[in-house]
Amino acid sequence: MSEKATRVAYGEALVELGAQNDKVVVLDADLANATNTNKFAKAYPQRFFNMGIAEANMVDVAAGMSTMGLVPFCSTFAIFGAGRAYEQVRNSIAYPHFNVKLCMTHAGVSVGEDGGSHQAIEDIALMRVIPGMTVVVPADANEARKAVFAAAEFEGPLYMRLARLATPVFEEDYPFEIGKANVMREGTDAVVFACGMMVSESLEAAKLLEAEGKSVAVVNVHTIKPIDAACVKEWAEKCGNVITVEEHSVIGGLGDAVADVLMGQVNCKFKKIGVQDRFGQSGKAKEVLREYGLTADQIAAVIKATF
Repeated sequence: MSEKATRVAYGEALVELGAQNDKVVVLDADLANATNTNKFAKAYPQRFFNMGIAEANMVDVAAGMSTMGLVPFCSTFAIFGAGRAYEQVRNSIAYPHFNVKLCMTHAGVSVGEDGGSHQAIEDIALMRVIPGMTVVVPADANEARKAVFAAAEFEGPLYMRLARLATPVFEEDYPFEIGKANVMREGTDAVVFACGMMVSESLEAAKLLEAEGKSVAVVNVHTIKPIDAACVKEWAEKCGNVITVEEHSVIGGLGDAVADVLMGQVNCKFKKIGVQDRFGQSGKAKEVLREYGLTADQIAAVIKATF
């Protein structure tokens, strides 16, 4: 299975999108090489704007551009775009419901060596709580490409979470629709709802458990908000044992979004796997993921304990 980072797929998709839609503009906060928006800058220099290390200004400029009929894509690291510029995202983009796409890279602890200060583990929670904000977390490079095109067609503010680390690209071509989860694997004993790179880890965990005679379904919840409530309820009822897996704090992210759907609606066991109320830390990406219990064998062990 090949590997590619979702941020790389994002940069490639922007170039492809730019050729089809001349209203698309891209803004970056002096991190174009890392976010991969440099590809768009090279292809369409007149439609690329490096705003410097001024994330709040970048967001405000994008808001203004959207009122002119343009479709702005804003990129920087998630910690800066969702964190430092939060007030501007809230008041300048979401409050007036402007058509701006916030596509932030280097999210989660898999950023690795940059350490806890740069590892956004709160960004889904921050964006999810903003009224009218749509939140998307692609599971692989193919889905990231599809999400870019879907975001451009979508009217309104949208936050997309992208990763630094190269991760497996699924061989099967799954459809992508904002707000519709994808069932990646069927099962009867438990269901895992996952997003981002945790989808591939959860699928590996399900394979490990299959070898032990356990049948585990895996659902890719690529849209955290609006969440696919019908799918979540259906699979929770089928399996009666729900596990959520995210490379994000267990507070305010996918796990809480799933819990909100199920509370008072479905009688089932429930377990959240994610970052347990602590900051990230510096280290090799895969070692940091293991430190936080986010690798396939660790996920499998937690699921096994729920049976």
